[in-house]
Amino acid sequence: MASEPSSGDYVVVRHQPGRRVWQFVILLVLSVASMLIGYMVGMAEGGFRFSDMAKTRSMLSEDLAEVREKYAEARREMVTLRRGRRIDEQALADARHSIAALEGRIDALQADLTFYKNIMAPSEANDGLRIQRLELKAKPMARRYAYSLSLTQVDDNRRYIEGVVAVNVIGRQDGERRVIALRELSGEVEELGIRFRYRYFQNIEGVMALPEGFTPLEVQVVAKAEGRSPAQSERTFNWQATVES
Repeated sequence: MASEPSSGDYVVVRHQPGRRVWQFVILLVLSVASMLIGYMVGMAEGGFRFSDMAKTRSMLSEDLAEVREKYAEARREMVTLRRGRRIDEQALADARHSIAALEGRIDALQADLTFYKNIMAPSEANDGLRIQRLELKAKPMARRYAYSLSLTQVDDNRRYIEGVVAVNVIGRQDGERRVIALRELSGEVEELGIRFRYRYFQNIEGVMALPEGFTPLEVQVVAKAEGRSPAQSERTFNWQATVES
């Protein structure tokens, strides 16, 4: 049986001065290797993520370019449609204007035809002096109107007819009825009656200016032929209808 060494005995241990150094070096190498391996693994995973992000970015860029192209195409189509609609609207407006102008021209020609028909075909109308028509057109200046009065002779046109014609504008002013002679409204007329002389027809034209506060309602025309065959004709025109016609 072996006896335990007593406290007075010495234990001999081999002295190895390089062992601790090698242990430290090995631990250091292992630590560095672990760090390198972790770094490489992290870089590899990060590389995969970077690659995925790059692919995603490329796909998004392509989608964005496609969306922009579709948006630009849609805007071009919208501009084309708007331009086409404006052209159609303008063409429609021009057509309506042309139709209205043609209708107005037809009405004017029809009126002229009736006018000359009444002159040249006395058997279809009353014989003698006639107040054919009155036209009123508003001038650019306020309350000024151009007038055109047509007198005809529906009879034997081999002789001249002459006489005077009086024109009065009937309306209201300050709540009362008022009759104003053309002489008071036009500087071109000096007498109450305007002289006329013609075989077939005569137009009497001029410009009248209405006074402030006066509301015209009617125009009264009285024509009187003198000479061997005296005759008289009277006609009243509605102001508003005459201006609009």
